[in-house]
Amino acid sequence: MFKVFFLLFIVTTSFGQTLSVEENQDEKILYLRGLEYVVDSTNRLDFKTISNPSFRQRIKRNDSYQNKDFLVNVSYWIRIPIHHIKDSKRVWLLEFYDQTIDSIDAFVPTENGSYEHLRMGDHFPFTQRTFQHKNFEIQLDMRSDTTLVYFFKVKSHEFADIRIAFRSERRFVYYALNEYFLYGTFYGMIFIIALYNFLVYLAIREIKNIYYILYILSVGFYAMSLDGIGFQYLWPDNPEWNDYAIGISLYSVILWALIFTRRFLSVRAKSLRLDNMLIVMIAARSLLFIFELLFYPEFFAYRVIDIIPLALIFYIGVKIWMRGYRPARFFVMAYGLLLSGFMLRSLVYLNILSITTISHYSLHFSFVIEMLFLTFALGDRIRILKNKRDRALKRIIYQNEINLELKDKVNRELEEKVGERTMELNLKNNELANSNEKLIVQSNEINQINSLLDLDNWKLKNRVKEVLEERLHETAMGYDEFKTLYTDTLACYRFLDTLKWGKGYQCKRCSNDKYFAGAQKFGRRCTRCGYNESITSYTIFHGIKFPIEKAFYLAYMAVNGKREITLEWLSSKIDLRINTVWSFRRKVMERIKDLEGFGRKPTVNRWEEVILLADIEVAPKPKRIKAIVRGNKFADPSQ
Repeated sequence: MFKVFFLLFIVTTSFGQTLSVEENQDEKILYLRGLEYVVDSTNRLDFKTISNPSFRQRIKRNDSYQNKDFLVNVSYWIRIPIHHIKDSKRVWLLEFYDQTIDSIDAFVPTENGSYEHLRMGDHFPFTQRTFQHKNFEIQLDMRSDTTLVYFFKVKSHEFADIRIAFRSERRFVYYALNEYFLYGTFYGMIFIIALYNFLVYLAIREIKNIYYILYILSVGFYAMSLDGIGFQYLWPDNPEWNDYAIGISLYSVILWALIFTRRFLSVRAKSLRLDNMLIVMIAARSLLFIFELLFYPEFFAYRVIDIIPLALIFYIGVKIWMRGYRPARFFVMAYGLLLSGFMLRSLVYLNILSITTISHYSLHFSFVIEMLFLTFALGDRIRILKNKRDRALKRIIYQNEINLELKDKVNRELEEKVGERTMELNLKNNELANSNEKLIVQSNEINQINSLLDLDNWKLKNRVKEVLEERLHETAMGYDEFKTLYTDTLACYRFLDTLKWGKGYQCKRCSNDKYFAGAQKFGRRCTRCGYNESITSYTIFHGIKFPIEKAFYLAYMAVNGKREITLEWLSSKIDLRINTVWSFRRKVMERIKDLEGFGRKPTVNRWEEVILLADIEVAPKPKRIKAIVRGNKFADPSQ
């Protein structure tokens, strides 16, 4: 019964184009648009239905098919009639180029009219393949002069390049050996470049070399996942890893490319805006990878999206190069070529360009040239740094030679002058010797008197300062007496420096205790966040427009409430306008009221508590009543 069906099926081959064996031609490439096929969108058709003569009219050619028309997770039933030649002296094969196809069900006809079912694809262990090759091959049995029809069911969760090669075993061996030789060269270059940069890292200890090593190893992992070499040699018994290997390796390539770019070009130091763009891109690509890995692995197939981070890397490289950073020139060339390779592969996928050997391996060529240029860029950076160091050493040596010449010249002149003056001094020394003996006696007497006077003066000054300090804390002190303690702006700043940071510095924003000199005198800048704190920040004197020593006296007089002072008296005493005196006095009185609200009423003995603002906890402030000037005197704000 099956033989009758098979004979009927052979008759139907006359309706389609039959592939004939030609001894003088080793290879024919069959594209899907030139083959007869039917698309099973329901995935329910079986071989019995497809091979039924009544179904023959539905299997047709589609000359307008393009790569972008491929449907994922849909079965493509392909029909290929082949005319066998019994006297052929060669072994013939059918080979599928795309090693990323999920599953290929091959129905191979036999001489007795039956079909042998073979299953291939990257969803099956590699060891089950008839040929231990990265592609999928079927050997044809040329026993008789007849026409046999081969059926193939192709299904993939991502784009599949359905190209089938009909070739002799001689052409297959030649092609396979050359292809594996090129792969060996490619991965060998990756290994050598990685080893070279590791040795460079051991010599110069720069972390950017480690980032570059991780990047090129990720490139090798991505290429092995894409070529099927990884499946053949690294995980042959784990076909489920094929659905994740390309996506994970491509994410690793993009991640380390962005990190290496940020470090190699010193983007943070040259442009904060560009650095933020890189950080945002790293975060966005990482979030997309997590989403793909956990929720939607099928999205790994949309590799065209990675043109965006590569374009950003190329743009930043150009911007840094335009700003005069010479090592960026090779970097721009490298990523320009890589970006071109990605775009060429995208054009092939969109069927804008035809598939050729160059276009198929364009990404590999781009990776090789890019790695070479990046290695040149790292070497060029070291060479530029070495040249700068050599030039600096030459300038130092030249300057030292000039200094030595000047030193010798000065020494000669000094020796001549010393000789002349020595003769004069010898004459005068004799005259002075007698006078010195007399002066020594008088000097001893004067020194004793001076010592007594210095001791008395020191005691007197200390007593005067003690009296003034006592008056400062006991009663209102006059402006002239007050200026004895705080003579000028520097004296006031020194007092504020001791008051604010006498117990140690702490940044107001990040609580860091490390600092260096700020932009203003006595200021301090945080070493972590860079916050610049002036000496008057967080004090009642911040933002004043008149001399700080006068503000000190106004604050002191505001705290000392033992007697009423008129505005005219203060204004004339310290030479300030009445409104200025009133405004700052009011600010001090409000500070006193804040302290009283927290139970920390300032006393005369601790008037400096009014100065600092940073130690007051934030709390609801009572409703204030503006200070009123009555009879040119200050009214108590609490009244």
